[in-house]
Order: sequence, then C-alpha cells, then structure tokens
Amino acid sequence: MKTLHSAVIVFAHGSRDARWREPVEAVARRMAELSPEVAVACAYLELVTPDLPTAVERLVADGARAVHVVPLFLGVGKHVREDLPRLVDELRARHQDVDFSLAPAVGETPEVVDLLARIALRT
Repeated sequence: MKTLHSAVIVFAHGSRDARWREPVEAVARRMAELSPEVAVACAYLELVTPDLPTAVERLVADGARAVHVVPLFLGVGKHVREDLPRLVDELRARHQDVDFSLAPAVGETPEVVDLLARIALRT
C-alpha cells in the first residue's frame, strides 16, 4: 500500500436507506478522479458505516498525516455546529501527529448556493 500524506473525508449524516449513500460516494469518486494523489474516504455520523473515527483510523494506518473533513450538509445545524467539531477535537487528541482541518458545510459555500440556484431554475 502506498504511503499517504494527505486525505479528505467526505462526511455526511447517514440513512437506513442504502441508496442514500450513492450521491455521497459519487462525490468521493469524483474527488479521487480530480486529485488522485489525495486519499478520499467517506464517513457518516450515524446509521451507516464507517463512522468518522473508523475512517480516520484507516487513513492514518495508511500513512495520512493531514486529514481534511468536508461536511456534506446543506446547513449548519447542531450536527455541524456542535457534534462534528467535538468529534474532530477527539480525533486531534487521539492522533496528535495528524493535522486535522474542518471545512464549512458545503451548503454554505457560495459555489454550492449558486449551483443549487441554477439547478432549481432549470426548466
């Protein structure tokens, strides 16, 4: 297995419906196509595996020394505002030699807002 230096985790809520994962995993596959040098993994808050600690453990075991967590949430509710930062803080404490960063929820970025508006306006 090749040694990783940086990794990105696409983090989503989770659902009991197996089809719910498909767009999340499609985003991760596209990211891997766009940047093959960066390891990309999916992780979920609940109802689906792997959870965030498990995804991080795998990436760190493969050599990741920087992990960027990208929440695939449209808005900033309790999960993004409180639960996710707490989870990342716990991971920082457990993996002190790994640089963790946390992106804003994708739904709050101007690019996603613009794209969603354009899609909604299609006729």
